[in-house]
Amino acid sequence: MQLLNATALITGGASGLGEATARLFLSEGANIVILDVNETAGKALEAEFPAKLKFIKTNVSDEVDVKLAINAALETFGPIQIAVNCAGIAPVGKTIGKTDGIYGPHSLEVFDKTIRINLIGTFNVIRLAAYAMEKNEVNSEGERGVIINTASVAAYDGQIGQVAYAASKGGIVSMTLPVARDLAKSGIRVMTIAPGLFETPLLMNLPEEARRSLGQQIPFPSRLGKPHEYAQLAKAIVENPMLNGEVIRLDGAIRMGPR
Repeated sequence: MQLLNATALITGGASGLGEATARLFLSEGANIVILDVNETAGKALEAEFPAKLKFIKTNVSDEVDVKLAINAALETFGPIQIAVNCAGIAPVGKTIGKTDGIYGPHSLEVFDKTIRINLIGTFNVIRLAAYAMEKNEVNSEGERGVIINTASVAAYDGQIGQVAYAASKGGIVSMTLPVARDLAKSGIRVMTIAPGLFETPLLMNLPEEARRSLGQQIPFPSRLGKPHEYAQLAKAIVENPMLNGEVIRLDGAIRMGPR
């Protein structure tokens, strides 16, 4: 699949990994549709690239929202060939522990919200984007589309306080192969990237010393990953037709400890 003149949906595309992917894909000639709840950042990107990027405020876990966004993308740029799922949240909470100074069980509301946005939201976009892609003409490789999801090394090495986040990302890892098998007959590839410690808005809010300490835990390179490195891998996945049904750890060989 080529990026030139393709249309890519990118959830969570207004910042972090999603924004870096949007910028790289734009530089390769793609049209971009950003689905995000961050209206300020999304509209700023739309103003920066008025002819090639459309922002649509979207709750990825809401069926109607995503259907409307996909319809708007089709009306604006035509067929959708690529979907990249970057939208997500990362709450912290132990199975039993303190929340706002009160000791007790993990908030069921927070757990449910995390699963709904990270896992159900990802699948919601997968299923609706794939349905739209299935109508595309095949390219020379027989492809109609490519879907890239974002998991996390927490799916494998979940730390203390990451139970909700790890569960949601583990679900994304587990569904990658069966979804790829489901969509193989339609010529739609499905891949997942599992980033390690990256310079996302969440980590960039930490003090510099804390960020440096986290970076030193990575065997090589001993630093936080950069969003454009995620984007580079997403580009490679789009362009390589043999990449399908797999999860790629992008983590500098880190294996997270309990804390």
